[in-house]
Amino acid sequence: MAALVWDGGRFLICQRPANKARALLWEFPGGKVEPGESHEQALVRECREELGVTLQVNDLYFTAIHRYPDIHIRLCLYNCIIAAGTLTMREHAALTWITPAEIDGYAFCPADEDILKQLKQDANT
Repeated sequence: MAALVWDGGRFLICQRPANKARALLWEFPGGKVEPGESHEQALVRECREELGVTLQVNDLYFTAIHRYPDIHIRLCLYNCIIAAGTLTMREHAALTWITPAEIDGYAFCPADEDILKQLKQDANT
């Protein structure tokens, strides 16, 4: 699960740590769903653990399926806003807010490609 965290016309992206798979590529915040959790609960937990914020999880924005050599993922991206807390970098190499027009300036994880295309398309309509 992943969060499309909005602040006005900008959304939050996170740079993966250097010591993990897909090192230093950019991605949306989020993580795996634990047994017994809903998608929304997983996003709230992951963002509290990794970013120090509590999210308000809204509607599903996009679902992408991608196969990496080491893992097959189904990525559900939800529109979210920060409901409480202050962003704190606890796991990632970097955090930043970007607009859809700035997407091409960042190297994202391959699983995010279809999502990024949709964001750019939606920004131009």
